[in-house]
Amino acid sequence: MLLPNVLAASSFVEVRPGLIFWTLVTFIIVAIILRAKAWGPILSLVEEREKQIASSIEAAKRERAEAEKLLAEQKTAIAEARRDAQEMLRRNQQEVEKFREELMAKSRKEAEEFKASATREIEEQKSKAIAEVKAMAVDLSMEIASKLLNERLDDSKHRALAEQFVAGLPVKGTTQGRA
Repeated sequence: MLLPNVLAASSFVEVRPGLIFWTLVTFIIVAIILRAKAWGPILSLVEEREKQIASSIEAAKRERAEAEKLLAEQKTAIAEARRDAQEMLRRNQQEVEKFREELMAKSRKEAEEFKASATREIEEQKSKAIAEVKAMAVDLSMEIASKLLNERLDDSKHRALAEQFVAGLPVKGTTQGRA
């Protein structure tokens, strides 16, 4: 069994000039046929693929540049939007502060007007009270004078008349007539 394997191995190592010649002729014919029929289309496909790859690389570069440009624009737009938002917030705070100050000023003015009105009302009521007291004093004086003129009083009658008059004075908060 070893013998056929050894024979097969020796046939590969053995040099045969005829086989070499026909092998070279066959290789040259196949090379010429491949060059005429297949090499041109294969090279054109490779060149076309090379052009596609180059155009894809260029397109990717353009798209990347465009993406970077858009990113920069977006960053700028975001920064501007933040500035605008901060400006709007600052303006709103100023408007709120201004409104608060106006409201405080208006409240102070109304309080001052109310105070002035209350002071006027108090003064009017005070004047009315003084006028009433004066009128009562005049009435009392007139009544005392008329009673004194009508009778000659001694000291005890004088005291009794004063006590009667004081008893007839109106009690606090009432406006009763005198007896």
